[in-house]
Amino acid sequence: MRGHPGRLTVASLATAALLSGCAGLQGGGSDAALRVSTTTAVLADLVSRVGGDRVDVTSIVPRDGDPHSYEPSPGDAARVTRADVVFGNGLLLEEPGIMKMVHSNAGRSVPKIELGERLEEYGGTVIELQEDLGLDVLWLGWAVEGEVAGAGSQVRTTATKLEGPGELRVYLTDTLGRPQVYVDSSDGFTGADSFTLPPEAHTHVNWAFSEPGTYRLTVEGRTETLDGHREEIGSGTFTFTVGDDAEAPARTEVLDAGHADVALDAETGKVYVRADDESGETRRIAADDVVLAVPDRARETVPEEEPYAFLGTPGDELWVLPQAVIGKHVHGDLDPHTWEDVANAEAYVRRIEAELIRADPEGRAVYEKNAAAYLRTLRALDQEVAGTLATVPAENRELVTTHDAFGYLAKAYGMEVVGFVVPVPNQEPSAAEVEELGDTIRDKRVPSVFLEPNLAARADVLRRVAEDQGVGVCTLYGDSFDDKIHDYVSMMRHNARELAECLGGRNR
Repeated sequence: MRGHPGRLTVASLATAALLSGCAGLQGGGSDAALRVSTTTAVLADLVSRVGGDRVDVTSIVPRDGDPHSYEPSPGDAARVTRADVVFGNGLLLEEPGIMKMVHSNAGRSVPKIELGERLEEYGGTVIELQEDLGLDVLWLGWAVEGEVAGAGSQVRTTATKLEGPGELRVYLTDTLGRPQVYVDSSDGFTGADSFTLPPEAHTHVNWAFSEPGTYRLTVEGRTETLDGHREEIGSGTFTFTVGDDAEAPARTEVLDAGHADVALDAETGKVYVRADDESGETRRIAADDVVLAVPDRARETVPEEEPYAFLGTPGDELWVLPQAVIGKHVHGDLDPHTWEDVANAEAYVRRIEAELIRADPEGRAVYEKNAAAYLRTLRALDQEVAGTLATVPAENRELVTTHDAFGYLAKAYGMEVVGFVVPVPNQEPSAAEVEELGDTIRDKRVPSVFLEPNLAARADVLRRVAEDQGVGVCTLYGDSFDDKIHDYVSMMRHNARELAECLGGRNR
């Protein structure tokens, strides 16, 4: 737990908030000096607090939307076209299509600022993203490493050949349970059996094999820039053993658990498996030297739901390496949810102030005054959050949530994220998986689990198991607002009070 010497008392928070103004997601309208687009409602709120009446702020992702999966509309593109400044979070928080839309539609001279990318220069901190769901099979994603020249550049990975006894489908399940198919060998490979990622990004996917045996998948990569330039960068072949009776080739390393990615280096053209070992270190293993195992314990059946008909006849056997985290979730090595530590929100405000002054020098006095007032509000909020969470008993300071968005909150205020729990996305979990989830909650002895409002509809399993265990189900805000919570200060105050109340502390 950190201390906050010299900061405002909690009682002064309301006064400071009044001084900072009451801007929402919109600024000064047509009379504003600057038109500003932000990628998220959280950023829109911070910009409006600093900009006041001199800025007209709109958010690309709606107030209750998910920045990891939101697909921008033509209206979003039109507003970005008119923007004088665009603020994003960066650190690969936003769905790649959002940033591609920004770079394609904002004027070439328009500043496009990713606030999280230089956070430490303004007094903030960043932490590495930790992912470990404890799956009993390999958690296998796709990744791109290495830099690519040009704003908005992407790397396309295409499946070109499959050798094996059955078919392979690689797909992603979105937050509403709808599958998006990237690779389907059943109709032959075309250029459509591909997907794009920004440089230094990783995404989760499902790998579904129709028959046991040994498979060899060949992929190739190319860079794609906004001006239409394409360049081939490398190819490689990966071996999968499906079922317990499939034998790995001699002199290869077998991966059958943990977290790994099929990876492509955009700079060198090398293709390999990037794997996390037990110590947390990352290893890069040449494609020819590794086998990706899909054991019989990964065996499932084709769901009955019509959107999954591409997998085969309902009830047919499948061997599936699951996506594990439901929804489109492209990210890098650093945790992008930095604002869950209020001290980082202060760093955002300092950067926003500097960038608004740079874009509108005549507004310097307004921006400096508003930023100073809002920083006082945030310092008081930081003290309030710390004080509220300090009341949580030591034995209850563990969090189980539906989304890995609270690492900064935990680190800043003396808590620990022990799991973000979601159902396996391609089907309803089995009785054994539901039992295992109940065991996890019981073993951790957590008084409550936490859902996010914009993700609650897909957390029925967690809710049901928590209720069966006599554990509370409470609400935390991560990436977005809703009809009850409209601004950052209210969001963080709610999170602190909800955590304290639901984990046995004192709700102030």
